[in-house]
Amino acid sequence: MKFKKRHALQEIASIINCKYIGDADFPVYGMNEIHVVVPGDIVFVDHPKYYDKALQSAATIILINKEVDCPEGKALLLSDDPFRDFNVLTRHFKPFQFSNVAISNTAVIGEGTVIQPNTFIGNHVEIGNNCLIHSNVSIYDHTVIGNNVIIHAGTVLGADAFYYKKRPEGYDQLVSGGRVVIEDNVGIGALCTIDKGVTGDTTIGEGTKIDNQVHIGHDTVIGKKCLIASQTGIAGCVIVEDEVTMWGQVGTTSGITIGAKAVIMGQTGVTKSVEGGKSYFGTPIEESREKLKQLANIKKIPEILNKLK
Repeated sequence: MKFKKRHALQEIASIINCKYIGDADFPVYGMNEIHVVVPGDIVFVDHPKYYDKALQSAATIILINKEVDCPEGKALLLSDDPFRDFNVLTRHFKPFQFSNVAISNTAVIGEGTVIQPNTFIGNHVEIGNNCLIHSNVSIYDHTVIGNNVIIHAGTVLGADAFYYKKRPEGYDQLVSGGRVVIEDNVGIGALCTIDKGVTGDTTIGEGTKIDNQVHIGHDTVIGKKCLIASQTGIAGCVIVEDEVTMWGQVGTTSGITIGAKAVIMGQTGVTKSVEGGKSYFGTPIEESREKLKQLANIKKIPEILNKLK
């Protein structure tokens, strides 16, 4: 998430009421999760296991709960609870905006786009030309939709990321300040849910087609010309490269990459990153030809046992 203007380190520290290490005028341009940070971003870390990763990341401002040596060219924000203060910053720079109309007056809707009854379009949404948005679709604030997109009834774009920290009193949600971006010529079926990024974008690439009842988690990037069949669930921070096919009831873990032109057969559990250009099946996932051989061999076990008797 990029800020509308440059801020100084001292300004950011005053918002969350914390100490800092570095030049008071050190430049801050945005905030992001560790897998997508760039120079000028704030990243937070609250566990010793990840200190080095955060300190050595591309982020130049580290919101951290321990005073450590500050890497050259970077700055530290010292907080007793970085998770809480990251939320404070998200709410400060991207506060929730109430809406009491079906289509916000700040939404931009292109020529030739048709919006069916009972659809909600939030603040600062952008929709391109010649789109068809069917009834009862909910499009949350800041969502961006390209040209020639079809979205079927009951789909929700931009719900919060499923991202929680366990506290003694329960689960504390990480506030989502990102967006959903739908590129040109995408088709989205009925009753799909695509969550916005925590601080970045959840992106559906040009020409991708999504069946009914598909869920796509926060900050996931789906490539161009992919096919995703019904009841598939894709976790957060997944990269699905171009022209991947995912058949029905596929499920994935988070933070993995599915290579270009891979085919994931139905009911497969994608538990790790996989290369492109191959077909996969089963849980845990394996190349489909090998997995099907294993299943054929399992069927022979009763026959083998009878021979041994």
